[in-house]
Amino acid sequence: MMNASDINHPEVVSELTRIFLDYEAALMRNDVHALNNYFWDHGAVTRYGICDRQLGHSALVAYRATVSPPDFTRTLHDVRITAFGPDLAVAMTEFTRSDTPLHGFQTQTWVRMPQGWKIVSAHVSMVPLPTP
Repeated sequence: MMNASDINHPEVVSELTRIFLDYEAALMRNDVHALNNYFWDHGAVTRYGICDRQLGHSALVAYRATVSPPDFTRTLHDVRITAFGPDLAVAMTEFTRSDTPLHGFQTQTWVRMPQGWKIVSAHVSMVPLPTP
């Protein structure tokens, strides 16, 4: 059973925040090698994209090979890292892109593996938000 003191340990949150922001930088420069390396190299890794899905690391690698560098900018809003002990964390963010009025949401589950922190599942969506 997890204790309250295991939730959001500052060193874990800080470490994963840095890695998450490095991932974002790799995404925006379309560094395919780095992006592939952030994901767990396993058949069970899952990524649901805006108009795509990859089930397994080989599908993810094949998908990334077809993605052009972005012709837009992306701004992150309300990045939230929630750590559960030293080896599991969830990264969530909202984002806006310069090429669409849609509002984006992104969630990644990260696990510390022997090779370092890896994304084991990810989900990205973009939706219209109602005007307040």
